[in-house]
Amino acid sequence: MSRTYAFTMIMVIAGITALLRFLPFLIFRKGTPEPVRYLGRVLPYAIMGMLVVYCLKNISFAGAGHWLPELLAVLLVAALHKWKHNTLLSIPAGTVFYMLLVQLVF
Repeated sequence: MSRTYAFTMIMVIAGITALLRFLPFLIFRKGTPEPVRYLGRVLPYAIMGMLVVYCLKNISFAGAGHWLPELLAVLLVAALHKWKHNTLLSIPAGTVFYMLLVQLVF
């Protein structure tokens, strides 16, 4: 692949990415319609719910070692988030806690 081709490809990708970022501001110059504001309010919660279901879908209840780490990590994330209201704290803390449980305890 030549340098010119690679540079052109990167510029096209950067241009399309920038266009996609600026497009909502160009389309909604006079204000954001109510359906779009509604989606902005409800989609983050729906996406988080889908991620929880996806992460917990393959839990096996064959033994405590199969489901207890997940349950404890979910409880930690929920408690931390309820206490601190900080997603950037609760999710990484739950992930680290889960990995420690799986690697060192169970």
